[in-house]
Amino acid sequence: MIDRRIKFRHIQCFVEIARMQSLKQAADRLCLTQPAISKTLKELEDILGKALMTRSRAGVELTREGEVFLQFAEMSVGAIQQGIDSVAQSGDSGKQVLIVGALPSVAAWLMPVVAQEFTQIAPDVVLRIIDGQHGVLVDRLRQGALDLVIGRLGSPESMAQVSFTQLYNEQVDFVVRPGHPILDDPRLERIDEWQVVYPSPGSAILPLVQRYFLAHAISEPQNRIETVSGAYGRVYVRNSDAVWIISAGVVANEVAEGRLVRLPLDTSLTRGPVGLMSRPETEQTPAERMFRLAVNRALASLGIG
Repeated sequence: MIDRRIKFRHIQCFVEIARMQSLKQAADRLCLTQPAISKTLKELEDILGKALMTRSRAGVELTREGEVFLQFAEMSVGAIQQGIDSVAQSGDSGKQVLIVGALPSVAAWLMPVVAQEFTQIAPDVVLRIIDGQHGVLVDRLRQGALDLVIGRLGSPESMAQVSFTQLYNEQVDFVVRPGHPILDDPRLERIDEWQVVYPSPGSAILPLVQRYFLAHAISEPQNRIETVSGAYGRVYVRNSDAVWIISAGVVANEVAEGRLVRLPLDTSLTRGPVGLMSRPETEQTPAERMFRLAVNRALASLGIG
């Protein structure tokens, strides 16, 4: 029998701390103070009679008991989220809702075409698109809060309990505003002369970009802003001399229209697979199958595949 002293806030806090590996970051995500989230975790550990995490200046780590408990805690949070989504769907004229997470490189240029195709072949299904960073979207997929995620293949540890179907390959681009001074002599060694908009920790492209700099025996830029936000990058780079390192798909429209310029650097080393991610233990719904069809049609119409 479940101990009635355990509340949803205990489970939610524990899952968020494990996900962020930091009490402070988890507290920020849940709009709590650090003492409050620390107290909640301590209450849960006292109820269970086991230490679930060890704390240090480097952050928090799961104990063996914590690793076991996390598996069931994540499923519980995911089940509740599914219930919330189901209630929301029932008020939408009975229509089924398909919730898809899209990484920035996909949300910017591919998803509009996919959405058009999906609307034609599945008009009775509401498509809900959630964008965000790789780690956040994959975590929500595991928890059941998302039906599918479309984006870059992450590191092996980030892809645990996730099925990946490759769609195409994509590389990273270095882009600047038209008329940028570096265009007179576009060499990789020069980008540190300007501020760099650089992939943030946890982003799928960061390891590829780090490997690119390492392969060219060049240190990572020191004067940098770390983000993979397409909305921020587009505005900031067009109105400054910053150099933006970002997935090609994020800026494909801007480059094609001449609003941004791609530096003529060989970035083939950063190429990586983009695909559809799902939970391997779940059977595909008709809506999910229609979405996969819409993706394939969209890629065909764009000449990709």
